[in-house]
Amino acid sequence: MENIYINHLAVFVCAIASLALGALWYSPLLFAKAWQTEAGLTDEQLAKQNPAKTYGLAFLFSWVMAYNLAFFLGDSATTATWGTAAGFLAGFGWATLIFAVIALFEQRSWKYIFINGGYITVYFTLIGFILGIWR
Repeated sequence: MENIYINHLAVFVCAIASLALGALWYSPLLFAKAWQTEAGLTDEQLAKQNPAKTYGLAFLFSWVMAYNLAFFLGDSATTATWGTAAGFLAGFGWATLIFAVIALFEQRSWKYIFINGGYITVYFTLIGFILGIWR
């Protein structure tokens, strides 16, 4: 691949999408209570976290992940279809499965693995789509 094209605005939007999807995924509308129970976190523990640190680092890490996928999808032949497929393959095939391996050794429940693994897979699929369509 000689000419890599990265849409930096699309990468930034992908990082924001991580937080937006996470806000929905881990909200009371979807998996908040189930995730909290499976993670073994109390309301008090969640209230004690530093939101600026947590969300700031989450955004930064999401930005780096989006750039990483953008480099893989930087070819001019990339389309929305290929971006979505590549995002799914990276999300499920790499990120979710290594997360599942670690969670198995931590003796986490399948429910915990499916909630978090589902988020990972959907997130990477979404950013692959955004990067693929927003050329």
